Amino acid sequence: MANASTPLAFCRDCLAPSAAALRCARCGSPRIARHPALGSLHIAHVDCDAFFATIEKRDDPSLADKPVIVGGGKRGVVSTCCYIARIKGVKSAMPMFKALKLCPDAVVIKPNFAKYVEASRAVRAKMLALTPLVEPLSIDEAFLDLSGTERLHQARPAMVLARFARDVERDVGITVSVGLASNKFLAKIASDLDKPRGFATLSIDEASAFLAPRPIGFLWGVGPAFAETLARDGLRTIGDLQRAEPRDLGRRYGEQGLRLARLAFGRDDRQVEPDRARKSVGAETTFDVDVRDPDELAARLFRLCEKVADRMRVDSIAGSTVTLKLKTSDFRLRTRAQALRSPTLLAARIFEAARPLLKREADGTAFRLIGVAVSDLGPAAAADPPDLERRLEKLGAIEKAVADLRGRFGPDSVDRAFARRPKR
Repeated sequence: MANASTPLAFCRDCLAPSAAALRCARCGSPRIARHPALGSLHIAHVDCDAFFATIEKRDDPSLADKPVIVGGGKRGVVSTCCYIARIKGVKSAMPMFKALKLCPDAVVIKPNFAKYVEASRAVRAKMLALTPLVEPLSIDEAFLDLSGTERLHQARPAMVLARFARDVERDVGITVSVGLASNKFLAKIASDLDKPRGFATLSIDEASAFLAPRPIGFLWGVGPAFAETLARDGLRTIGDLQRAEPRDLGRRYGEQGLRLARLAFGRDDRQVEPDRARKSVGAETTFDVDVRDPDELAARLFRLCEKVADRMRVDSIAGSTVTLKLKTSDFRLRTRAQALRSPTLLAARIFEAARPLLKREADGTAFRLIGVAVSDLGPAAAADPPDLERRLEKLGAIEKAVADLRGRFGPDSVDRAFARRPKR
């Protein structure tokens, strides 16, 4: 096996060495990975390409050359879209009506999270076969630290990751983009440079020049409001930050300023944390037509509580705080929270906590969105302790039976008596 200092260049399709050629001498592929630091880097960010949309195209080949949007109804938002739709200006989180104006010929598909979770688990399993240091960020992306794995895989991290990307495409039927760097911040940037099916490298030596011309909002953690504050102070590009004194940035913006001073030069000392805890589990829905009726809102809320409980059950976690989310017809957001006496993963208990919060808000106001989330998470073993009337034990048995039936016969095969279907 070559020394880490040996220059590395190889074909991403057949993994053959390709030191100087523009195309692989073995298979003819133009997808050559080549970078001076390629052989010495070990922190990666892996991002599935247009994840939901790619899975839908995988499962329906007739969609291959069509713009696909995955999301809610006409008043919902875009969860994700394929690259054909992105060329026309469609973006994630865009209101559906705007997306359809930009791309009227798009095929709109409602999300199928069970299918996406299955694919995510398959990809995650392949990541864990490379290294135990995998830090998931969401259902379709994660950081990996492959330091110290060369002897195990008999290859340097770059080649191991290229093989991984090829195996995911073959076995899972989706594509991923890989960013390789010396830290998480640069790896996350690199993974977005060559999408889809990308493989990009960004070393610390080139980071300053690469970042300098970019707007300050390019940096992780700088939202629109903070970017406006920085602009008023004369800091509009990352180069402006590079020229500023770190001490002055710290004096003006506290720890956030010191963090920006480091990121402006590509410095990031965060470790890949495989056990990083999830903060919450939630579900929400946007209505096709604004809803005022308290009973209909309650029925929708219960179905969301069931979704949250199902997700917690799969991950063997429970939570102690329930948060209700409502968005009015004029896009004003309301959130209300309730702490529980003990952790739960039961839909009935989540609903019992959220329903009084809803009653106080459902005063005739028209709502376009409702959601519920459970936070303060912990292991499921601590959830729903036995009570004198064995109520929680009975509720748990009922919910498990309902979940089993839905798993066998479909999500709409069973409906709880007090969670009647909303009026149409």
